Amino acid sequence: MHVILIPGFWLDGDSWGPVTTALEDAGYTTHPLTLPGLHRDDTDRASITLADHVATVVNAVDGILANTSNRDRDDDPKPQIALIAHSGGGPIAHAVADVRAGALARIVYVDTVPLPPGMPINAELPTIDGEIPLPDWSIFDDEDLADLTPTLRDEFRTRAVPQPARVASDSQSLSHPERFDVPSTVICCEFPSSQMREWMAAGLPFATEVAQLTDLEVVDLPTGHWPQFTKPAELATVIVAALRPQQPRSTLA
Repeated sequence: MHVILIPGFWLDGDSWGPVTTALEDAGYTTHPLTLPGLHRDDTDRASITLADHVATVVNAVDGILANTSNRDRDDDPKPQIALIAHSGGGPIAHAVADVRAGALARIVYVDTVPLPPGMPINAELPTIDGEIPLPDWSIFDDEDLADLTPTLRDEFRTRAVPQPARVASDSQSLSHPERFDVPSTVICCEFPSSQMREWMAAGLPFATEVAQLTDLEVVDLPTGHWPQFTKPAELATVIVAALRPQQPRSTLA
């Protein structure tokens, strides 16, 4: 199976490091992406849109499909591409499902959820000249920063790249109901799965899409918002388990 890894804000494909290695050790072919504007030498971040990030992942999916021979697809007609998405990458993965649902075996949402049409990922982050530098730690909740030691914070800040502002503020665009049929796993880190189920049952706006997924498991990995830094081995274990074939699950089971 091919696994496309979508980083969250301020991060590039290398941020998946130990997780990527563990997936490869488990037999998966990995494709950690660095999205437009997240290369260190990128300068024109103000013009990069959420649609640009979605298109980059769609192109990665299409590239894998194009390189898969007809013989391989005849031998195993099931989708052989999974998306692993962290934080702001979650809504991007969901938008990819909106246009390539039939190509996806599973989406794993790492401390994130799919967002509904019209909702931006995070329009409240402080913007400077069309980009969003990694803010001061004081802007984050204590739950976000759990297990993120001073050393890890320094390493994160060193590797952080300013996020294109429009990726955070553009509205999510979705139109195909097939997106709800992609098997999905939500890994809950800074909030427990019980809280996620309560949000879904209450119909909170940001949880309306996840509540409509027809094949969903919700699992716990207690830590802060960046488990690829704070608990990389545990995160890899949970992801590998999620990628194994499973029986369909109810959204509230």
